[in-house]
Amino acid sequence: MLQPKKTKFKKLQKGRIKGNAKKGFRLAFGSFGIKTLEPAWISAQQIEAARIAINRFMQREGQLWIRIFPYKPITKKPAEVRMGKGKGSVEYWVAPVKPGLILFEIDGIPLSIAKEAFRLSSHKLSVRTKIIIRNDYHENDSF
Repeated sequence: MLQPKKTKFKKLQKGRIKGNAKKGFRLAFGSFGIKTLEPAWISAQQIEAARIAINRFMQREGQLWIRIFPYKPITKKPAEVRMGKGKGSVEYWVAPVKPGLILFEIDGIPLSIAKEAFRLSSHKLSVRTKIIIRNDYHENDSF
């Protein structure tokens, strides 16, 4: 699972996800990408499950870039514990995403394979997504 090696503080406040993505909303590496349509927390387990789904369908052809990282710790108290006594221990890590942020990019495969790989991966995520294609992409390019 993805998680930071070291953090300045062990626990963070919840915070709010407001507005649209101001960075990371354009394709930077690949010809195809998957973009979020709503704000959410995407856990490290969901990112890993989506990555595995994409790689399995692509059969390790082409290249995959993960554009998000789970840097936010989510804490939880054990069941049936009384109020107070401090914040709970860290349970898992999430990546807060805003609408318009690109989650994954792939390149080096045909459009039909990319669409199906992203469709399979979108079922693993807790957010609605959309597949985007680079403007200068042509179907008959070196495949």
